Amino acid sequence: MISTLANNRLAAFFARPQPLQPGRLIALLLTALTLWLAAGSAGALAQPSDSRYKLGAGDHIVIQVFGEPDLSMSFALNDSGNLNYPLLGELNVAGLSVLELEQLITKGLRGDYLINPDVTVSIEEYRPIFINGEVKRPGGFPYQPSLTIEKAIALAGGFTERASRSRFTLVRASNPSETLTGIRGNERVLPGDIITVDRSFF
Repeated sequence: MISTLANNRLAAFFARPQPLQPGRLIALLLTALTLWLAAGSAGALAQPSDSRYKLGAGDHIVIQVFGEPDLSMSFALNDSGNLNYPLLGELNVAGLSVLELEQLITKGLRGDYLINPDVTVSIEEYRPIFINGEVKRPGGFPYQPSLTIEKAIALAGGFTERASRSRFTLVRASNPSETLTGIRGNERVLPGDIITVDRSFF
């Protein structure tokens, strides 16, 4: 919607038959630029940054080696966070970023197998999130961009009659030893997170 508004403003500017004053021209162009940047930022916040995201069990990734179709394929990381890659055998990639995995495979292929391998790793599907406690359908659900606790509860069928509407706990996949309490419904959920809806005291 933001980008649509920016397009409309630019179209209005170029469609004007009369010349604009320099001050108004600059203001209009700055407004359009701000709206375009806001649209880009909104898109960037829709999902985790792949450059910093740490891979783990349940993630689906795509490995591509330029010019080497036999070495380009998709993987689903198993419960141990491992994958079995041609020529290199079993690799433990849990806790690695996409860039770190690219570097690991590049180093393994260079020399004995390829002179200068061009490796690209991308995330095809993030690991699921889990929601427990007082919801109608507890369990695991596919991660979706811009997912919040409220939206996750909706995926799980909504609250039970005994559920607290304001008391949630959250365990981040990035720090499973810590349980966050007093979390609000608009809190962002990331891949692998575990949400628990507490029971109401009344």
